[in-house]
This record gives sequence, structure tokens and C-alpha cells, in this order.
Amino acid sequence: MSRLLIIGYVWPEPNSSAAGARMMQLIDFFRERNYKITYATSARRSENMADLEALGVTSREIQPNNDEFDVFVQELDPQIVLFDRFMMEEQFGWRIDKFCPNALKMLDTEDLHSLRKVRETILKSGQEFDDVYLDADITKREAAAIYRCDISLIISEFEMNLLVEKLKIPEHILFYLPFMMGTVSSENNSYTERRDFISIGNFLHEPNWRAVLNLKENIWPLLRKIVPDAQLHIYGAYPSKKVWDLENKAERFLVHGRAENAQKVMSDARVCLAPIQFGAGLKGKLAEAMACGTPSVTTSIGSEGMAGDLEWNGYIEDDITQFVESAKILYTNEKLWNKKSEQGSKILKERFDQDLHQARFDRKLSMTLKQLPQHRKENFTGLMMKHHLQRSTYFMSRFIQIKNSIN
Repeated sequence: MSRLLIIGYVWPEPNSSAAGARMMQLIDFFRERNYKITYATSARRSENMADLEALGVTSREIQPNNDEFDVFVQELDPQIVLFDRFMMEEQFGWRIDKFCPNALKMLDTEDLHSLRKVRETILKSGQEFDDVYLDADITKREAAAIYRCDISLIISEFEMNLLVEKLKIPEHILFYLPFMMGTVSSENNSYTERRDFISIGNFLHEPNWRAVLNLKENIWPLLRKIVPDAQLHIYGAYPSKKVWDLENKAERFLVHGRAENAQKVMSDARVCLAPIQFGAGLKGKLAEAMACGTPSVTTSIGSEGMAGDLEWNGYIEDDITQFVESAKILYTNEKLWNKKSEQGSKILKERFDQDLHQARFDRKLSMTLKQLPQHRKENFTGLMMKHHLQRSTYFMSRFIQIKNSIN
């Protein structure tokens, strides 16, 4: 039985975030292929984490800068090591190189953190994208982690193009793997069975907070006046006080916190609103809206990488006035609503089909595992970066261990 070690940034919470759902899709992929899976992380357990043991996945708590990890990974001797976000490769990648040199190193970027951070900077500063992105330390760190891995999973075609065209990263170490979604239900609620608007997203994710603030301050004050019978329901895991403080029942702006059943609240809503101002990757909330037959109004960044050349299942608007008008039309026009609802199913089927992408992933893994030495020789920059990181990280790790022992 082949062994997979996943080094996680957090314990996966599929009902809290798109990142958690994405991780569970990967776990399911390897479970179906009879891998013995170990999920290890230094994060604290949470009450909302997936029950990994029930799925036959071994969980393990680990610590960075600790030699116990070296013993653990040598005994496990995995064929594949999957890093959940580039920070995990930075912390543990050199140890994998040293103690499991023949293991295939795979990075799931989730989304490009560098892209999201740089877009946030640009939103605040108004600087040019190229000037900020190419100069940012986080871009260099993330690109270096990608080079040091054998395969990096990239969730968006936009991000694939950015890495290849802007950063000149070799395509053979990148693999486009979007959401892998199964059959969409054909029994979603009809237009007349639904009411109200919905916004949903994990509030630990800064773009989600900013989107809700945009709704509160700029969009809903206009929209509620022209759709006077509708409410706006705000859902999301881990809301802080500043989120709860936005609620105003008189203005029909209602904050609910975590949705116990995200599919139900999405299926009960008539229109999903996602005025996302910055971010990266694919938006799980919008994929879930499509699966529930719920049309959406979002921005160009919100829709990025999702529909390809297909028509959106709603509207894409960056201008606030147009955003409001499109939301109103979508909410009040039943014929148009039905057309857009059906379009969401088409996007999921053509763009995120589980069987199609699992088959592609199977082929990529099989080919890379068979040709791993040659695959690595064709990535000399990665070999060079691993050499230097092993030395620098080794001495930094030793320094931290000595410092901790003295304290």
C-alpha cells in the first residue's frame, strides 16, 4: 500500500472554507486509490475539523524545528508528501529532502497567497501590479517553494498563466487542478420557493470580511431601496465582534455567523452576492451557489478562473451602480433567473467535472513517479534552491532549538 503524508497548515474544515473542502477532495482522491494517508500539522484541533479517523486517515501532531519529526517521517517512509500551502514546504521541505529524498514532493498552493496579498496592497496603495508583484518577498518565497517541489497543484488557469508567463516557472512542475465536483442535484428549489439575498464566507479570510463591509457600506443601502421585500443574510465561520456589529434588522441586514448547513441556506436564497475586491484562486462560495442552482452577482476577481469562455451564472460587475442594478434584475426576473440558474450547472459540468480531473491527476502522478529522477534533472533551478535552503534552514532550525532549550 502506497503511503501519503499530508503536512497541513490547519486541520481541514470542509464546512468552514473552500480550502478545507479542497483538502477533503484531495484526501478522497487518494483514499479511493487505497493510499495509506497520514495527516500531520502543528495547528490546534478545532471542533469543526473533519473526522479524519472515521475516513481511515491517521492524524498526527507535529512541531517545526523539532528533531522528532525526522524520526517520524523516516519511520513512515512516504512515497508522496503533500504540503498544504507554501509555508509548510518552507518549514518541513528540507527535512523531507534529507530524510525521504525519494518521496515525490507535491505542493497544493490552495490559491496563490502572493497574488492575494499583492492585490490587497494594490487596493490600498493604487500601485501598478507588476511593480508590486515582482518585488514582493512573498512572491519570491512562494515561487521558490514551487521550484523546490516536484509538482505544484494550481487551482486556477489565471494563476497557471501568471506563473508561466510572468515568473517563467517551467510548466512541467505545475499542474492545473481546479475543484473536483461530482454530479449536481437537479432538485434544487425553484425561483418561487426562494427569497432574499445571501453572502457567505469564512471571516478568517480577509477578502470575505472586506466583501461584507462593501455590501454593508456601498451596495445594500442602494439595493434594499429598489428591492424592498428582500433581506440580506450574511453567513460565515469565525465572525468577530466587528462582523456581528454590522447587523441592522431595520435595514434587513442580518448576520447569522456559521451556517450549520451551507447548502440549505444557499438553496433557500434567490441570489448570492459576492462583491470581492481582492483575492486569488477559485471561490468556493460561488461554486457552491452553482451547485445549489443559485445565480450570483460578483466581480471580475470573484469570477476569475471559474467559467472560462462560458457565460456566467448571473452577472460580473465591478462598478457598484451596475452591481446593484444587476442584482435587482436577477432577483425580480423569473425567466432570466431560470436561465442563469441552469448556466451554473453547465459551468460545473464542463469546468469542474470530478471524473475528468481525477483521471488527469492520475496520469500526471503516475508519469512523474515513474520518471522522478529525470523530472528533477529538468528543474535545475529547483535543485539549486533545495541545496541552499537545506543549509540555511538547517542552521536556523538548530539555532531555534538551542534557543528554546535554554529558555
